[in-house]
Amino acid sequence: MKTEYISKSASETESIAKDLSTALGRGCTIALYGELGAGKTVFARGILRGLGYTGVVSSPTFTIVNEYELDDHRVAHFDMYRVDNEDTLEAAGFFEHITTGSTIIIEWSERIEHLLKTYRSIDLTRVYIYGSGEDKRRIVVE
Repeated sequence: MKTEYISKSASETESIAKDLSTALGRGCTIALYGELGAGKTVFARGILRGLGYTGVVSSPTFTIVNEYELDDHRVAHFDMYRVDNEDTLEAAGFFEHITTGSTIIIEWSERIEHLLKTYRSIDLTRVYIYGSGEDKRRIVVE
């Protein structure tokens, strides 16, 4: 099933993601797709806000993963932009998070598409964000 939204601002993008988070189960994987500046980190922040996290949410571009401890589970927010092999993913704890029930948010998912196809048993939601800069965005959730 596909659902589409139009966002005219970062706060609207965050709000859409926050609302979507209520429909997602614990331990799901959210794969974000979109060009540089599309709002993937803003969307991730909205998901985390919807799950109850109130602290700072930043892009894990240089750290590859930011982990957030919630009352009832863990969220791992990955950025795959700089990932060039599976050893890097292993070191960042990606495979551990997949198998231990963490909620996972992945920016630049197209870089590990082959792995997402391998883990067919995960509860996967794909989010495509079209547009960047100050323009409105079309957000497609599958």
